[in-house]
Amino acid sequence: MTERSTTHATFVIERIYPASPSRVFHAWADLAAKTRWFACHEDWKAELHELDFRVGGSERVNMTPPGAETHRFDARYHDIVADERIIYSYAMHIGEKRISVSLATVQFEPAGEGTRMIFTEQGAFLDGWDDVSDREEGTRAGLETLEKMMREELVMASVH
Repeated sequence: MTERSTTHATFVIERIYPASPSRVFHAWADLAAKTRWFACHEDWKAELHELDFRVGGSERVNMTPPGAETHRFDARYHDIVADERIIYSYAMHIGEKRISVSLATVQFEPAGEGTRMIFTEQGAFLDGWDDVSDREEGTRAGLETLEKMMREELVMASVH
């Protein structure tokens, strides 16, 4: 029999993005935009990304790290305030094993010419398959990719 355990942990990531709250919010709300940045790491292959961005809607992402099993993100949206806040819960799986269940809150605030985004995750990490440090590191990597995307769009806009 598998030994069962649950570890609870919370982490907060704050970032400043060089775009308006509306633009950063859009990067979370639009499937094409989110697909560009959401994988934890750039070398992870996204195999499926479905997004029904509305209260009660869901999101599903299957992504595979090099040489590893598929990781599945299954989310449900509970609260959406355009350009201000997103609250969702999600379960992470590796293959068929559920490794965690989390509640995430993303807040968007004007910060000068850009946006201060505050990401808070409260997680229950299951049976030793995942932990808060790995989750925070993966989340930071995705949010760094989002920042690169925002900076690229800023450069492209200034060229035109």
